[in-house]
Amino acid sequence: MEALLLGAGLLLGAYVLVYYNLVKAPPCGGLGSLRGRTAVVTGANSGIGKMTALELARRGARVVLACRSRERGEAAAFDLRQESGNNEVIFMALDLASLASVRAFATAFLSSEPRLDILIHNAGISSCGRTRETFNLLLRVNHVGPFLLTHLLLPRLRMCAPSRVVVVSSAAHRRGRLDFTRLNRPVVGWRQELRAYADSKLANVLFARELATQLEGTGVTCYAAHPGPVNSELFLRHLPGWLQPVLRPLAWLVLRAPQGGAQTPLYCALQEGLEPLSGRYFANCHVEEVLPAARDDRVAHRLWEASKRLAGLVPVEGDDPDEDPHPEDPETLPSPSAPSPEEPTVSGPSPGPRSSPDLTKLTQRIQMKAESAP
Repeated sequence: MEALLLGAGLLLGAYVLVYYNLVKAPPCGGLGSLRGRTAVVTGANSGIGKMTALELARRGARVVLACRSRERGEAAAFDLRQESGNNEVIFMALDLASLASVRAFATAFLSSEPRLDILIHNAGISSCGRTRETFNLLLRVNHVGPFLLTHLLLPRLRMCAPSRVVVVSSAAHRRGRLDFTRLNRPVVGWRQELRAYADSKLANVLFARELATQLEGTGVTCYAAHPGPVNSELFLRHLPGWLQPVLRPLAWLVLRAPQGGAQTPLYCALQEGLEPLSGRYFANCHVEEVLPAARDDRVAHRLWEASKRLAGLVPVEGDDPDEDPHPEDPETLPSPSAPSPEEPTVSGPSPGPRSSPDLTKLTQRIQMKAESAP
């Protein structure tokens, strides 16, 4: 009996050491008040994104939840308004797998929101599921979509400088190896999915690095953030049904809660004095050195040019027939003072000091026009 108690005590002690040294996330500090500022968080209907948006709302920011599902996005916006006491939390439709949806979101946002101070690319996938596309879906959702969205929203970020872009990456980027001859090839099978996920996370780190170079001196800074090992639906949703009941209790014990995973992205978005570290990679609220493959400026620039082609920002020969038409030049997008071509309808259960427009219908109409354009 004594041996059993001793073994249980040792296991408990080991768990406490592991939890407080490897699992538990340090709390985020940074700016106390965000009143008068606007933030966009992609994939904010659950997990890390929702906790990130909650903290921004608690500090008084106007928060746009950019989510694919209207039902889940509006439910999350309602929850966050109730929990934060901030009525300026709204939902706007965004599907990063569709470049037309990305352009529609950007057009609707720029025509309705006069500010953009913080852009957090949180949305991502770890598997293609049952979807079979003619392109690399993991790279599209995790990198190309955020790349295009950043490009389209840059005029507003520049206007509101100092502003920040945060790209949620992963330690999995260390296993990434970008093959530019196969960059957009469809992904089939779990082995290819693991490789493609790591590649997309490496692309996140290189994107933040090159974006910092491109924006030097503009007042817009950017950071790649690793949330740590988080107990979220990102990976568990793709496991076989019989395996989930086994792994969920284990995940609860050894992985961070989503609130802990949100701390490093929040640190990058809010911490004062990080401007000299623009383009760097952060984990556990500290800057970390990355492997040579993730700090190669030549590869980062090559990825930038390849991403422009994949996002339709430059004309290329042999485009897929189902690819979206080329986006508008961001300099020609509506300015804050330009009249909106369509006045969005206003709705919401809890209108705040400023009305919270329901832009879903406007976004859908813009997306339909983009998809039907010759």
